[in-house]
Amino acid sequence: MKQKIAEFIVIILIFSSCHSPHNNIPDVSHIHINLQLQRFDQDFFAIDTNHIDNSITSLQKKYPSFFKDFTNNILGIGTYKNDVVQNATIKNFIQSYTSVKTAVDKSFKDLQLIQKEIEESFKYIKYYFPNYTLPTKLITFIGPVDAYFQGSLDEYGDVFTQDAIAIGLQLHLGKEYSLYTSQIGQALYPSYISRRFEPAYITVNSIKNIIDDIDPDNTIGKPLIDQMVDKGKRLYILNRLLPETADSLKIGYTQTQLNDCYTHESMIWSLFVQNDLLYTIEPNIIKNYIGNSPNTQALGDASPGNIGLFVGWQIVNKYMQSNNISLDSLLKMPNRTVFEQSHYKPK
Repeated sequence: MKQKIAEFIVIILIFSSCHSPHNNIPDVSHIHINLQLQRFDQDFFAIDTNHIDNSITSLQKKYPSFFKDFTNNILGIGTYKNDVVQNATIKNFIQSYTSVKTAVDKSFKDLQLIQKEIEESFKYIKYYFPNYTLPTKLITFIGPVDAYFQGSLDEYGDVFTQDAIAIGLQLHLGKEYSLYTSQIGQALYPSYISRRFEPAYITVNSIKNIIDDIDPDNTIGKPLIDQMVDKGKRLYILNRLLPETADSLKIGYTQTQLNDCYTHESMIWSLFVQNDLLYTIEPNIIKNYIGNSPNTQALGDASPGNIGLFVGWQIVNKYMQSNNISLDSLLKMPNRTVFEQSHYKPK
């Protein structure tokens, strides 16, 4: 499909007032959640590197599932390597990340507030998805700074394991943290990514992982409109599960960018319609509108990247205004049907 972006008039987004629809919030006070907080980061860095075998044995007993996930999948040691290689890698990592551990200790002395936020969101998950088995543990860890994982809504340094939400605190130390702003840090994570390395994103990322577990993404290779609507569904559900959280955190835009998207919603939609983008399956075109990027080139430098997420969200919002269905039913509804029946056409 021929791309006609060059023919589209560049839109420079300007600041305007915020517009954010909210639905009625159900009462979930009667729902009990038991989520155990475990500070793997503290226990791991307490390893006695002079007697590493005994320390690792104790850590394996305390974290029988997560220790294997951490060493194999996060540190990348792999099950094929022997204990000598494992111990040497762990010792080297502890020594290399002393400064990161110091920063984590300073920023995250107490995680009770974050734990309560996640527990509150779990109540909404239990309310809307009563048959879903929630994780029982909230585990914090310090992993390699380049341990950044792909999720359906975005990429983030937090993971979902067999029985736990796991938080990579090395990527939540605040956008001004020296490692992020360094030359090496910016090479890994330019400012448009590292500005989201704030503690405020911990709960948001955790619930994104839950949504991905409830409904794994299967839209890769499908037309752009299907992918946008699928992501819009997830963001709509995220909004229901985090009703008190700022929309800018949930979508990952700055507040100014989100305000501007609402102001220029019809122009953004015209970009897709006038350039015949909705049904393209070309990956190089799709990546311009879905996923991390500094901006949307056709919309100007001030615009957010991942603009397809905003459009998909508005399509789903429009559809749900006229269709009183459960969140589970929404997930099962074909993406193309949601789009067609939404009659989305912003003015």
